[in-house]
Amino acid sequence: MRTSLYIFLFIFFNNYLYAQISDFKSVDFTRADNIAKLNEGASLENLPILAYQLTNTLPSEAEKFRAIYMWVCQNIKGDKAQFNKVAKNRKKFQHDSISFMKWNHEYKRIAFKKLLKRKKTMCTGYAYLVKELCYLANIKCVIVDGYGRSVDANIKKLEMANHSWNAVQLNNKWYLSDATWSSGYLNEYNTFVTVYNDGYFLTDPVLFGKNHFPIKQKWALTETLTAINFVTAPLVYGETFENNITPIHPQNMDISINKGDEITFSFKSATDVMDKNISLVHYVGTKERKMKIFNTVHENDIISFKHTFKNKGIYDTHLKINGAIVATYTIEVTRG
Repeated sequence: MRTSLYIFLFIFFNNYLYAQISDFKSVDFTRADNIAKLNEGASLENLPILAYQLTNTLPSEAEKFRAIYMWVCQNIKGDKAQFNKVAKNRKKFQHDSISFMKWNHEYKRIAFKKLLKRKKTMCTGYAYLVKELCYLANIKCVIVDGYGRSVDANIKKLEMANHSWNAVQLNNKWYLSDATWSSGYLNEYNTFVTVYNDGYFLTDPVLFGKNHFPIKQKWALTETLTAINFVTAPLVYGETFENNITPIHPQNMDISINKGDEITFSFKSATDVMDKNISLVHYVGTKERKMKIFNTVHENDIISFKHTFKNKGIYDTHLKINGAIVATYTIEVTRG
C-alpha cells in the first residue's frame, strides 16, 4: 500500500511539475529581448512612454511581459543601503509587526523616489516597477509579498516577511517571476553585479516555492506548498534555477540516519544531465570531498542515485549539477 501511494504521488508530482513551464516552449522571446536591449538606459520619468516603447510592436502578452521584465532586470540595480536599512528596522520591530508595517509603508515612498531618480532599489521596487509597466501595457500583474529563503533567512522557521515578487496573468493563467533575483547579486564588496538569471522568469510554482513562500497562500499557485515544508526543505540557490533543477528527495534539509544506511537522492531536470555532470560532495572545513554515488537512473526527466554513509558524523552535503551546487543537506549519521 505504501509503495502504491509513493508511486501515485511520484507520478502526480512528475506530471504537474512542468505543466506551466511548457506553456511557452513555442514562444521565441528573441524579439522581446532585443527591444529591451534597444531601450537600454531609457528614462523612468515617463513610464507610459517606456511601457509603449517596450511593448507596442509585440503581438502577445507573453512577449510584452518578457520585454518589460528583461528591461527592468537589465536597467535597475540592487541597493545595498536600502536593503541594510530595511533589515535593520525589520530586526528592530521583529516583535512588533504592526509598527514595522507602518514604518515600511512610509519608507516605500522614499524608496520609490530613489528608484525613479537613480534606478536603484530593492525587491519591493523591482516588483513595483514590473507591476506599473504591466498595468500600462494592459497586462494583469500584482505584487506578492512573502518570505525569501536563503543561507541566512527563513532557515528552519518563518521569520518576518522579507521579500517581494510578481504574479502575472498571461492567457488567463497566473505565473510567477522574481525580477530582483533575476537581475543580479551583491558581491563580497557590496557592489551590485548585473548578471541575468532566466530561471526566475515564469518559473514553475513547485520550483519557485523552494525559496519563495507568499503571505497569501493563493499566490503559491500550488496546494503542495506549506510553511512547514518550505522551511524544512533542502536549501537551493540561484544556480538551481539557472539549471532548472527541482530537488525531489530527500524532502528535508536536516536528516538523521544510521551508519551503513543508503540514501536515495533524486531531482527533476528540464534538460538531460549527463552522469559525469552529477556529483555529491561534502565539506570538511573548506576542503571539498567527493562522495561515491551509484545506481544512477534516468526516467521521465527524473534522475536518481544512491549513496551509502559508512561512517558516523555530520555531513555538510551538496548536490552539484554541471559543477554548480543546487541543493544542500545536513546529514547526521549515528552509530544506530
